[in-house]
Amino acid sequence: MPVGMVYARRLAVLATSAALTVTGLLATAPAAQAAMPTPVSAATARTYLAALTVEAEGSTSGYSRTLFPHWITQSGTCNTRETVLKRDGVNVVTDSTCAAISGSWYSEYDGATWTAASDLDIDHMVPLAEAWRSGANSWTTAQRQAFANDLTRPQLIAVTDNVNQAKGDLDPAKWLPPVTSYRCTYVRAWVDVKHYYDLSVDPAEKSALQSVLNGC
Repeated sequence: MPVGMVYARRLAVLATSAALTVTGLLATAPAAQAAMPTPVSAATARTYLAALTVEAEGSTSGYSRTLFPHWITQSGTCNTRETVLKRDGVNVVTDSTCAAISGSWYSEYDGATWTAASDLDIDHMVPLAEAWRSGANSWTTAQRQAFANDLTRPQLIAVTDNVNQAKGDLDPAKWLPPVTSYRCTYVRAWVDVKHYYDLSVDPAEKSALQSVLNGC
């Protein structure tokens, strides 16, 4: 067989082998990570933001995290934290009490990946104290419980614990995720939650939200 034909056949075999290898990798790759519910679009978020009441932020007087009961049981032995960990992770394995004993979690805020559930916090997109200062101080305990355990709105997300602690109860005028590419999703979620729960925004907060949304 001419040298040229042998070479061509070898290239064809190599190409086929490479294709099979890629196919195998795709077949064995972990499933895409789940995530919190998708927030409204940037256009809708801008509409929602325009409709929110703008007023000076209220006081934290009387506030306590215990006024927002969490984490409540969601199903079986699984509470809200455990449910979010399972939702937001890849290949999460839980024990008989629903505690995550293995898995992998990607933190959207800082781009870190973790394999121990203890390295993750479940962040309240709109922090409990922020909600209190924005109108939740007048809610019933049942309403605050629903807010603190809301799996339907983009209110809960598993993130690196010390990043969540750095956020604390700060609004977007004072804190945004270190990963800049996630900020659009973050503010869309923030506005989505505030609009659903009819919470107010202060002037600096609204300005920061508008600034990010304008770039979405």
